[in-house]
Amino acid sequence: MPPAVKPSWRNSVAAIIVLAPVVAVVVYSSFQVSEIECEVCMAFEGREMCRTVSAATREQALRGAIDNACALLTSGMTNTLHCTQSEPQRNQCRSLGRASG
Repeated sequence: MPPAVKPSWRNSVAAIIVLAPVVAVVVYSSFQVSEIECEVCMAFEGREMCRTVSAATREQALRGAIDNACALLTSGMTNTLHCTQSEPQRNQCRSLGRASG
C-alpha cells in the first residue's frame, strides 16, 4: 500500500496565484458600466429579429445587437456573414446616462 501523500501548502499558494487574476478580471468586467443601448432589427430570408444590447460605445452595442439578431435568424457561417453584413431594418441607440455616486 503506497504511503498517503500530504497536501503541500505550495499547491494552495500556486492555486491562489493562478486563480486570483482570473477572479479579478471577472469581477472587474462585471462592474463595467454600459453607456449606450442599441436596439437593432435585422431581416434575413423573409424573417425579422430584433435584439437590444448595451455596451460602452455605440459601435460595440450596434455590433453586438446585429450579431445576436443574425445568430437567431440564420444557420451556417455563410448565411451569418450575409446577415451581419446587411443593413439593419431599424436601429435605435440611446444613452443610458447613468449617474455616478
